[in-house]
Amino acid sequence: MSEPLPFPQSSAALSLSGISKTFGARPGPISKLLGRKAVSVSAVSDVSFDVRPGETFAVVGESGCGKSTLARMIVGLLKPSNGTVQYRGRPLAAGVDERDRPDRRHLQMVFQDPYSSLNPRWTVGRLLAEPLLEHGLTKGRDATGARVGELLGTVGLSPSDAGRYPHQFSGGQRQRICIARALACEPDFIVWDEPTSALDVSVQAQILNLIRRLQRERSLTFVFISHNLGVVQNIADRVAVMYLGRIVELGPTDAVLNNPRHPYTRMLIDAVPRISKPRRSAPSVRGEVPNPLNPPTGCAFHPRCGFAQADCRTARPALQEDRDQRQIACLRSKQLPQ
Repeated sequence: MSEPLPFPQSSAALSLSGISKTFGARPGPISKLLGRKAVSVSAVSDVSFDVRPGETFAVVGESGCGKSTLARMIVGLLKPSNGTVQYRGRPLAAGVDERDRPDRRHLQMVFQDPYSSLNPRWTVGRLLAEPLLEHGLTKGRDATGARVGELLGTVGLSPSDAGRYPHQFSGGQRQRICIARALACEPDFIVWDEPTSALDVSVQAQILNLIRRLQRERSLTFVFISHNLGVVQNIADRVAVMYLGRIVELGPTDAVLNNPRHPYTRMLIDAVPRISKPRRSAPSVRGEVPNPLNPPTGCAFHPRCGFAQADCRTARPALQEDRDQRQIACLRSKQLPQ
């Protein structure tokens, strides 16, 4: 197994600068008859952050806030409408680009649904052998088979499982296969797109323990996408909170989750059940997530915010540096009760 490539000194492992993604929404037949025109939806808007070598950087938010779209832009499965993605200090092009091939091998992704991300017609051995052969990491059937067995053993499966098909495994075992496939390319950076959300609680704990062990043993850098704040608190060094495609709060995980300074972050934390206070009544959530086809003016969260004032409806707050190495996009952050 080759050693991971060293990151440039005093450099971020990954840098996103002004990343945005807009999708076009074509009108259906009835809408066309009514004279409605095509519209666009902004899934991710002006997102910027750096990920330091060796850290776990988490991105959290409600479903539909743009987390998975952001993850796919990081690994090149989607092309940003605006902005740049830099890995090891070099910009990456979206899609297949031979110039990025050496970097792409070291930048891998594990998806949310393990079953849909595995080809059901291929054996596990073929699934794991494909990246090895594609990148020329092994030569010959014997060497490839030995490496496949080693990868399966690394994630807690048996080398004999190489001859089985994905449908013959449980959900947790399939996620282990997906992790083994990502490790086949000998990465130093992995993007995890809600890797435990489709699993039951006991299996979640096993997969999280495996993820932490791999990071410790291989000095890996992670971007961890999740909506589970409990998982994020246990695994992440820093966290970014997204709402309707924008980051509204970013900082060290303990600081953000123990003392949130954006009303949306407070809403997410207050909605988490507490074993220590089983009878407490969680505050009601005002309204619902706005329609991304017609987002609110000004601060996107103002229709649901109990602290909103007139200027929140007209001015969109920028992400500003605050104390405790934190960034917050809120006009009322300094006025919120501590």
